[in-house]
Amino acid sequence: MIDRVITSGTFSLDGGTWDVDNNVWLVGDAREVVVIDAAHDAATIAERVGGRTVKAIVCTHAHNDHINAAKPLADRTGAPIRLHPADQVLWEQQYGATASYEPLADGEKIEVGGIALEVVHTPGHAPGAVCLYAPDLGALFSGDTLFKGGPGATGRSYSSFDTIIDSIGERLLTLPPETVVHTGHGDSTTIGAEAPHLEEWITRGG
Repeated sequence: MIDRVITSGTFSLDGGTWDVDNNVWLVGDAREVVVIDAAHDAATIAERVGGRTVKAIVCTHAHNDHINAAKPLADRTGAPIRLHPADQVLWEQQYGATASYEPLADGEKIEVGGIALEVVHTPGHAPGAVCLYAPDLGALFSGDTLFKGGPGATGRSYSSFDTIIDSIGERLLTLPPETVVHTGHGDSTTIGAEAPHLEEWITRGG
């Protein structure tokens, strides 16, 4: 029900560009999937989707490395792109007026293959950052909000360390400790593994 595709490309913001590897998550069954964070390579993602219907392309936030394959994949599949509207300014940096999306709302549930993905607004890394919680799978798709070892980066435009700490502490670390956290980059972790370190993150300031 959960599949990962790793794609490679670049992330650009505030005049800098960095090489990155992104986790693209596919959630669903043999008939239909939701693609979470269509990054870099629409053809590779489409190949993994195969003949299944793409119900939605969900963006956890609008940094270019998480959305730069969203429009090409949408053009291939006819699937809607979903994004929290608080990330409009970042969306425009990638697409201007050439692509549109359907807005996500906190608490909304996206159904796919008998699975419910609950949208959890977790600003901080970006104003419109969201996580997707699948209680039936015991899984959270955290984008760049929570990683193995700490919160996502907040040193660039439109980010806030205090806000991401509030988001993580109030909205994520309250989930069951056995919840597996599937991240936007790198290895997965669990809520239970990360929760004891919140005060440490606050002390070190990121």
